[in-house]
Amino acid sequence: MSSIAGERPLPVEKGPLWQLGLMLSVMVGILFYMAASLSIENDASDLFNNLTRTSQKNITSRLKSYANLLRGTASLFRANEHVSREQFHRYVANMALPQNYPGVMNLNYSRALEHAQRAAFEAAMQRDYPPGRDGYPAFAIHPPAPRPRYSVLVYLAPIASTPDKYGYDIAERALIAEVLAQSRDSGQISNSGVPVPMQSQPQLTGMAMRLPVYRFGMPTDTVAQRRAAYQGSVGIGYDLVTMIRTALADMPVRNVRLTLFDIGSRTPGQLDKPLDLPHTMRPIFDSTTADVQIPWWLPSNSGQYLSSTKLIEHNGRVWQAMFSVRKSELYTRFETFLPWLALLTGFSGTMLLYMLFHTMASSRQRAVQMAMGMTQELRASQIRLQLSHQKLRRLAAHADRAKEEERKRIAREIHDDLGQNLLVLRIDADMLASRTQRHHPRLNARARSTLAQIDATIKSVRHIINDLRPTVLDLGVNASVEWQVTQFCRRTGIACEVSESHDDIFLSDECATALFRILQESLSNVFQHANASRVQVKLEKCHDSVSLSVSDNGVGAAINGRNKPGSFGLVGIEERIKLLGGTFYIESSPGAGMSVRVSVPLNADASAFPYQDERRA
Repeated sequence: MSSIAGERPLPVEKGPLWQLGLMLSVMVGILFYMAASLSIENDASDLFNNLTRTSQKNITSRLKSYANLLRGTASLFRANEHVSREQFHRYVANMALPQNYPGVMNLNYSRALEHAQRAAFEAAMQRDYPPGRDGYPAFAIHPPAPRPRYSVLVYLAPIASTPDKYGYDIAERALIAEVLAQSRDSGQISNSGVPVPMQSQPQLTGMAMRLPVYRFGMPTDTVAQRRAAYQGSVGIGYDLVTMIRTALADMPVRNVRLTLFDIGSRTPGQLDKPLDLPHTMRPIFDSTTADVQIPWWLPSNSGQYLSSTKLIEHNGRVWQAMFSVRKSELYTRFETFLPWLALLTGFSGTMLLYMLFHTMASSRQRAVQMAMGMTQELRASQIRLQLSHQKLRRLAAHADRAKEEERKRIAREIHDDLGQNLLVLRIDADMLASRTQRHHPRLNARARSTLAQIDATIKSVRHIINDLRPTVLDLGVNASVEWQVTQFCRRTGIACEVSESHDDIFLSDECATALFRILQESLSNVFQHANASRVQVKLEKCHDSVSLSVSDNGVGAAINGRNKPGSFGLVGIEERIKLLGGTFYIESSPGAGMSVRVSVPLNADASAFPYQDERRA
């Protein structure tokens, strides 16, 4: 120690060391800044993807509701042989379109005609529905040029939305006529795909969906049958802007831009593969205002934006939706400053650690001296703790002996005093019952009842005496083990097997009582926790020791289960055995039962063993 105390610390060049610590702290701070920034950006990206996925589901749900509305309207015509214009209007009014289907501007029905039917149909419509009725203008098919086939709009509700479409032949354009023919043959919904021009309301982005209507009661299983039963189609016109904005109303993030493209028909297996669209492609919907002149493709190529592309299935067509938002819109105020806070934390923490390391390295000698002093104190504390532990064990042994003596004394007093008094009382009650049997039946019944109560009390007293200290302990450890196992089997119904030495084992009263209590605690644990159906108890004498084992076929338990809080049964067994100078062993695993084995010397003395340990300490 003198040589260590006399050592002089080596000279340290403070300049280069402090520069190294500063550089290291700056590097760690930068790493913390980058890690925090990346983590925040990843969290924001995940949040944005979840929000866009929810918006995608909302749009898809809204489109499905429109399709269901169209199918319901087609069912109206399929369920009735003739649906009048008044019935159609009442049906649409009951649907409450503004409340239940935001964005739907009108429902309509178009009648399919051949050229030969045109003149008669126009005359019938002009006769049955004169101008002004229900707000409709005069009926006339337009454009007026003759065509082989027509699909004329005859019912529109509300008519005020598009009165100019009354009598319009939607099959006038060859492309639309072809789409209607495909829908007629397949029975599926057809979509306009691109916005429909609306001369009366040019500010709206109109879209259309149509579903074929077949005649009442006619089969539609094959293409030929569907063509023969075809009488027209029902359609809806909806404002794409209103529909999209209502679907995005629950978006909690502000200034999210949605650009929507119609990319045509795709197979179901391709719905999860967005296309790389050319920059010249024009969207069918863009949520940006007119004064924002940012190309739709710019946010996905900018580091300041987060973008997410989703595909939306729309009755055979696919829309590609591109969501974009500035990253700053997703950051909270705390997240904005978190990277700088992480930089400061990394720099400060590394600098403090470096200073601590430098200080510890320069004070090695003092640390060694302190460690040696602490080691000496630890050893002294360990000795004191061991002595205290032995005193506690000695106190526990004394408490156990006092408890057993007190049990023995109470059992003896109950037997000698209370037992004798109860016996005398029973004799008197029995005599009273015998003398009143013939002449006093009511008194005799009362005496018999009292006699039964006395017998029950005597039986209860015997149980109490056996619980305090069974008298069978005076007959030896062999008899006490057999009695305890018999009582356990009778009380619980669990099959028990006893295996013991043929010779009587002579032990001190204290040792026999300890083995009896250990057996009692072990059987109690089996009944309460093991869920066993069979128990085997072995009592063996080997040379100068006696061993007792209790095995069951129950659920078993982990070995360290005896150390959990509130578990004192196995701990109590172990302490009893240690006080007698014996050994304690448990073999168990979950599902394989448990075996508790104890062994004590024949001449065990609990009063001497703790003192031996204390002297060794």
